[in-house]
Amino acid sequence: MTSIIENDLRRFDLNLLLVFHALMKERHVTRAAERLFLGQPAVSGALKRLRTAFGDELFVRSRSGMEPTPRALELSRQIDTLLIGLHESMRVGQPFDARNSDRTFRVGVSEAIAVTLFPALFNKLAVEAPGVKLISLDTDCHRVSSMFERNEIEVAFGVFNECAPWQQQCALLDWRFVCLYNPTLIRTRGETLSMREFLAHPHALTSFKGELRGFIDERLEALGKQRRVIFSNPHFATLPFIARDNPVFVTVPDYIARIWSRSLGLRISTLPFDTPTHQISALWKTAHQGDRGLRWLIGLAEQVARTI
Repeated sequence: MTSIIENDLRRFDLNLLLVFHALMKERHVTRAAERLFLGQPAVSGALKRLRTAFGDELFVRSRSGMEPTPRALELSRQIDTLLIGLHESMRVGQPFDARNSDRTFRVGVSEAIAVTLFPALFNKLAVEAPGVKLISLDTDCHRVSSMFERNEIEVAFGVFNECAPWQQQCALLDWRFVCLYNPTLIRTRGETLSMREFLAHPHALTSFKGELRGFIDERLEALGKQRRVIFSNPHFATLPFIARDNPVFVTVPDYIARIWSRSLGLRISTLPFDTPTHQISALWKTAHQGDRGLRWLIGLAEQVARTI
C-alpha cells in the first residue's frame, strides 16, 4: 500500500529543490540558470511550479534581484539539510581532500577578529590547502543570523552570546578587555595602570552606534567613575594609530592588543577594575553539520586560535 508521503512526493519533481537552492544562493534567475547549466525559461518555469507546490511566492523581484519571502527562508533551512545530507550520504568514506580542493569558503567575521585569525590561517592554508580561497564578509552578533538565512556566509567567527536552535557553535578562544597606549607619550608608574592614571588621560573607542560611550563606560559608572572620551570610530583599525601618535588610551580586546603592541611599540595594561571574560567562537548552520570541508576549515581555525 502506497503511503501518504509517497503519494505527496510522487506528484513533486525533486529536481525543483535544486532550482530552489540555486535561487537562494544567487537571488537572480539568470545566474541561477547559469549555475545549474539550464536556460532561463527552464528556471522561470521551475519557479512557477515551486510557487504552486508550496503555495507561496517564495521569491519576489527587488532592486537587487529576487528577494526570498519568509516562507522561502524557512524552507531553505529544511531543504539545505536535505540536500547536504543526501550529498554527504553519497560521499560516505570520502574525507575532504584539502590539498587538492579549489573550494571557496564564505566567512563572516569582524574586523578585529579577521586581523587576529587570518594571517596565521592563511599560513596554514598555503601549506595544507593551496587551492582553497576565502571570501570574508563583515558581520556581528546582530547580523549573523540573517546572513546565514540569505546564504551569504557558511561560517562565522565572532562573539556570539546566543546560538539559535538551527545553528551550531564551538569555542575558539577566551579574551578580556585591556588598555593600550604609547609609553613614550603617557608616563605611568608601572606596568599596570591605577584607576587614577586610567582616568587622567583622554580615551578613544570603537562604537558601531556612533556614540562616545560603550561597555567600559557602563562598568565605570557602576563604580561611580567617568572617563573622558574624545574620539569614536566604527573601525578598530583606526585606534592603534591614534594611540601611537597621541597621549590617548584605547581599551580593546587582548587578542588584537597583542598584535598592535608588537607592531607599533604600544604598551598593554590590565584594567584597574574587573571585567568579564568573553569568548570568540565559530558559528554555522546545523544543516551544514555534515559538510566535511566546512568542518575542516573550522578545525583549522581552532588550531590557529590555540596559538594566539
